[in-house]
Amino acid sequence: MSDPGPYPLCPLCQRPIPPGVPQSRHHLVPRLKGGKGGPTVLLHHICHKEIHASLSEAELARSYDSIDALRAHPRLEKFVAWVRKRPPDFQSRVPGTRRNG
Repeated sequence: MSDPGPYPLCPLCQRPIPPGVPQSRHHLVPRLKGGKGGPTVLLHHICHKEIHASLSEAELARSYDSIDALRAHPRLEKFVAWVRKRPPDFQSRVPGTRRNG
């Protein structure tokens, strides 16, 4: 994929999100914690999965309701450094235990 095109950038990893690449919307405040109808961001699906594998809904609502806060989280900081080296259509299972809450 050599053409970066005018594609939206994933705010978490800063890689382009071309058409056909798995993507999803992330509610900056979880819907179940009062974020229904609130701001959302378009992310690579792998980036979105990593956010929810790293943080509970309560943690997201309390302390990680912005891209800057998410990028500063230690696990997500390591993930971003790792995934930035992959092509935009890269897919992988998210390692670790999924958090609930």
